[in-house]
Amino acid sequence: MKDAASALTRGLSARHIRFIALGSAIGTGLFYGSAEAIEKAGPSVLLAYLIGGVVVYIVLRALGEMAVRNPVSGSFGEYAGKHLGPLAGFLTGWTYTFEMIVVCLADVTAFGVYMGFWFPDVPRWIWVLAIVFFIGALNLLSVKVFGELEFWFTLVKVAAIIAMIAAGVAILIFGFGIHDTSEGVSNLWAEGGFFANGFGGFVACFAIVMFAFGGTEIIGITAGEAEDPARTIPRAVNTVPARIMLFYIATLAVIMAITPWHSVGTEGSPFVQIFEGLGVGPAAAVLNVVVITAALSAINSDIFGAGRIMYGMAQRGQAPAVMTRVTRAGVPWMTVVVMIGALLVAVLLNYLIPESVFLVIASIATFATIFVWVMILLSQYRSRRRMSDAEVAALTFPVPLWPYAQLAALAFLGFVIVVLAFDADTRVALVVGAVWLVGLALAYLRFVRPAGDRPDPVPADQPR
Repeated sequence: MKDAASALTRGLSARHIRFIALGSAIGTGLFYGSAEAIEKAGPSVLLAYLIGGVVVYIVLRALGEMAVRNPVSGSFGEYAGKHLGPLAGFLTGWTYTFEMIVVCLADVTAFGVYMGFWFPDVPRWIWVLAIVFFIGALNLLSVKVFGELEFWFTLVKVAAIIAMIAAGVAILIFGFGIHDTSEGVSNLWAEGGFFANGFGGFVACFAIVMFAFGGTEIIGITAGEAEDPARTIPRAVNTVPARIMLFYIATLAVIMAITPWHSVGTEGSPFVQIFEGLGVGPAAAVLNVVVITAALSAINSDIFGAGRIMYGMAQRGQAPAVMTRVTRAGVPWMTVVVMIGALLVAVLLNYLIPESVFLVIASIATFATIFVWVMILLSQYRSRRRMSDAEVAALTFPVPLWPYAQLAALAFLGFVIVVLAFDADTRVALVVGAVWLVGLALAYLRFVRPAGDRPDPVPADQPR
């Protein structure tokens, strides 16, 4: 039995987990980042999002099988350590944590920019500092509070997307003076064809598309604090990918049907363009509320996810033991403190180092997302290979199309890595990622000894 001082509480319902996973993958990647994917591929980006969504679903099913069978706070970091070895678990856990710090840095910086829309005279660092401490304080409350916040944050984002889709369909049908209704949706193939930039452009967009789905793996992390993992995890895994594909594909299809793909994002946000086209006066202000909510949601879930991964690693001796201590509400408080400290340092670096260096550091997030997914698939593959026929038969949420779907997903993710290598804009991600993994491996060999070589832990009431 776990010590009460180091045990998490189970307070996340099925509603919380579905919206946490949904919100983590619907953010700035949809509101702004999709414009870059469209620029590379043209309308064929819709097919890329469909293919990417299928691969993400396979990854989540692999994670779901392990999470239902063994719901732990360390999630895929612990699964990698158990099935692939302690070094693999160490690499997976810390790579995911660093990814969350980098992404969170971008989100807190974006929050400062968004607040400048209403308060242009207030220095950005004040907003950044305020939001870091505010979200940090919220993460020290019970996990149920976190779940409720994510539910409402995501509800705002989803409502905005649905409103945008409905508004776009209305423009396609009635025109409203900004669209020739006789053209219908011909913009999806009239401006250079569906594969407007050829097969090369279609392939190049996958690096951006796959990163846009990053964050959905937080479903596995929530398993350690889900009220009923055997019921909530399968529901979240089975419903979230379809909803994400619907939101991404439907939204971008409407945008490109109204606005020729080569002009999307060149004259402000496509969301603003559509709302303004319907005569919504304060469109920019409405959008600003939505993107602020998206940033808050991302920061909130990033701190939660990274914190729980660090908690799990600390339990395995791969992070300082103090990270296993929890508050009376069952929240690992030291991991929240570490995340806040990292964000404060990162924000300072964002002001001190040149923008080009910051982009080099941020590029590891793309590599880290794919790396974590590969480790999830490999962990599940090794786990299933080690099971007896009776254990396989006892699985309540087995992966479909075993093992062909998993092997196909691994091959596809390997293909995306190759795409990163051939694109000059993303090649740096591989270099930074390789340096990061080598550095982690050296740190493991230097500071973390295999479990069999570590001395037995000293009881808490005895001096060390």
